[in-house]
Amino acid sequence: MASRSDTLDFKSATLYTLRAVLHTADTGALLKALDERMREAGSFYENEPVILDALGLDDAPDWKVLTAALRKHHLHPIGVQIDSDLQTSALKAGLAPLDASASRPATGATDAAGAREEAPAATLAPAPVPAPAAAAPALPEVPKTTEAGSSQTLVIRHPLRSGQRIYAKGGDLIVMGQVSQGAEVIADGHIHVYGPLRGKAMAGAQGRADAMILTTQLDPELLAIAGVYRVVETRLPETLHNQPAQITLDGETLRIRAL
Repeated sequence: MASRSDTLDFKSATLYTLRAVLHTADTGALLKALDERMREAGSFYENEPVILDALGLDDAPDWKVLTAALRKHHLHPIGVQIDSDLQTSALKAGLAPLDASASRPATGATDAAGAREEAPAATLAPAPVPAPAAAAPALPEVPKTTEAGSSQTLVIRHPLRSGQRIYAKGGDLIVMGQVSQGAEVIADGHIHVYGPLRGKAMAGAQGRADAMILTTQLDPELLAIAGVYRVVETRLPETLHNQPAQITLDGETLRIRAL
């Protein structure tokens, strides 16, 4: 008979997830806003795990109706960030209390000429949170999720295709090739992409504000440093689009500069 350790283990892991910030307990208003947001985003957030951030609420919405609506949009609610007074209602709806406080939305970004560009308002923010480990399906050459050892630099010598996700835990990430649309590169330290960056890049995933993103060809879907993020929904200025660039964090603002 197999021992328990041979059959099942629980290990710590980092799950990079979206944070849906709730500004009202009006369930109808939340459903309407969710429909509008998902209509604008298309399939951008499809199949992403989501934390519901209800820290600003005094009353609870209808959790079951809200989580059902999220699943209808192919989002997967995994928990809620909430004050203790409202935890009981969330637990009854099957939502575990989680902490996503490391993430915050970007207030803007600056191009190489120094002109400030407002980042679009967002209520879905990438946030690193602890979660039980789960095996990820493998793809040829590079697995969908690859994780570096603590404090190491992870070097990927292949282009990354849509659906692939790379996480350099505790260190930097270097990609020697293209990061395609729909691919994600995440690092606790810096991210270097020696090729076109067309997917999502999230540096300083555990809150390191001095982390940088550098690429030889900038054309991303999303940029984030230490939880401050920007969804790139429109073409960047010609001085930045498909050009070598550096992304840094200045307080609550992402700075994008040509190299």
